[in-house]
Amino acid sequence: MRARIYQPARTAMSSGQAKTKGWVLEFAPADARSIDPLMGWTSSSDTQSQVKLRFDTREAALDYAKEHGLEVTITEPKKRKPNIRPGGYGDNFATNRRTVWTH
Repeated sequence: MRARIYQPARTAMSSGQAKTKGWVLEFAPADARSIDPLMGWTSSSDTQSQVKLRFDTREAALDYAKEHGLEVTITEPKKRKPNIRPGGYGDNFATNRRTVWTH
């Protein structure tokens, strides 16, 4: 059985780092999805593709995969560059600005 180990990225709607510190083991789908002819919904008989296991460290996820004989693919996270400027948003409205504020 194949699985993927990765560190989740932050959601597109947030700038925080919540739920991005741990590692996730996710099983690859074993069967193709089929379309229900009456409702048009997609379905599959593969229940393992719904399982996501969360681990504190990458090594813990690898140990679990080795213990259960899983073939894993590890995706390394892409670190974001620190782009936080000093002062922040409040500096736009400071009375002691050295430059003119423009749109």
